[in-house]
Amino acid sequence: MLMSTLASPFRDNAVLETWQGFFRRSIQKQIEYRCLREGKCLVIRLNRNRCQYCRFKKCIAVGMSRDSVRYGRVPKRPREVVSTDSMPDLSRNLPALGVVPIAGLEEMDGDCLRHGVAKELAKMVTAAHRTNNSYTEELRRSLTPRPILLHLHDSDDNEGNGGEEAASSTTDRATDARAALWQHVALRMTPAVQQVVEFAKRLPGFHTLPQDDQLILIKLGFFEVWLSRVTRLSTPDCIVFDDGTTITQSQLDIVYDVSFSRGALRYVRDVSAVQLTEEELALFTGALLLNPARAGLNEPERVSALHRALADALHNTVTGSVGGSARAEALGAATRDVQALGLRHHELLAWCRVHWPRLVLPALFSEIFDIPKSEDDEAGDAERAEATAPAAAAAAAASASPPAGQGTASATQLQG
Repeated sequence: MLMSTLASPFRDNAVLETWQGFFRRSIQKQIEYRCLREGKCLVIRLNRNRCQYCRFKKCIAVGMSRDSVRYGRVPKRPREVVSTDSMPDLSRNLPALGVVPIAGLEEMDGDCLRHGVAKELAKMVTAAHRTNNSYTEELRRSLTPRPILLHLHDSDDNEGNGGEEAASSTTDRATDARAALWQHVALRMTPAVQQVVEFAKRLPGFHTLPQDDQLILIKLGFFEVWLSRVTRLSTPDCIVFDDGTTITQSQLDIVYDVSFSRGALRYVRDVSAVQLTEEELALFTGALLLNPARAGLNEPERVSALHRALADALHNTVTGSVGGSARAEALGAATRDVQALGLRHHELLAWCRVHWPRLVLPALFSEIFDIPKSEDDEAGDAERAEATAPAAAAAAAASASPPAGQGTASATQLQG
């Protein structure tokens, strides 16, 4: 479940004492450690012995003082207070943890440390979210929505034809309509791919994961993150892209299916009702991305540790707000809903994988969703998609055929 406890090394007094012992031994023996990752390791309870350099740096970061180390056994009482003069510079020493300095190590409280870690982690994830997300409340206030319009064409060549030829014509028109709408969706969804990639790269600890795991998490988590961000601009009646283009439920029915489109718009409604702050949305989407249950992960345990850290930060943030318990419960339900939508979205993309020869899709869209491409189409796909998608020839539903003798119908919106 999303709302789980933090994988912090300071969760209880017993673990805290092991960190105190490690720090004391390091000072007494004057040990100099080295890091193979340039001091960027994410130190958590499960891997605290993997890099002693980063573990020692973390001890300094949370307020452990060299001056407070006693040679010999440290009595539990009385506790010695460390001078504030020995406190480290957090802006320099705490880029990956960010716990507020504490007056004395011996007076540290486990809950205080845990909340400190969660608070600083929230700041980092929120900063990554703000710089890599175009679906914002500020944009919503200035956006002018505009519908997707498809030009409907019909040919006099089919007049009088019946039976199999008429049925074939109807099927082709329906396929063309779906292809045209897919091109609209792909063209407008693609810019968010790079934003989500950059957001993921800035999540604490993400860069330490195996490259294959990073790709799996981004590919399988992108749609869930994108749909969650889209809730900022969308309504229960339509999805709104960051360029103002809207796609209605009836159009979503054509692209996907009725069940999926209703589920997606219901998710928009439910998440909007929670009224997430930017900080909460950042942590929520970060936790969605770092899903340890993704198929094919090489090191799910490491992903799980990162996920728990974000989940705990989210839990602390949400439960500390007005109506926190109810909002946390709503987010738990939303998590399950969007994960189910993500799986179904992956299945529905099978249509694109079958009909890819008739689609003009941006290369990045095809790559993130594993849609086949012709080698000749590798270059310039984004430009061709932008040029052809708005003018893509599409037919209406079978019941929307123009009267006989009329060559081309006026532009209309595919909606119920």
